[in-house]
Amino acid sequence: MKTNKYVEDLRAKTPAELTEELVAAKKELFNLRFQNATNQLDNTARIKEVRRNIARIQTVITAQEN
Repeated sequence: MKTNKYVEDLRAKTPAELTEELVAAKKELFNLRFQNATNQLDNTARIKEVRRNIARIQTVITAQEN
């Protein structure tokens, strides 16, 4: 399953790399929301996918802190 592979890749990264990925995902989400508001977004399911990826990244960051 691709989500399991994605989480495994996240767990292998350093906290600095995770933070960079989190910032990039949040920027992407902002851009997707902006495109959606201006009716330029074709694949609206991408918003949900990015939101879940942000949650996954935050979960891995929290787990690594403990």
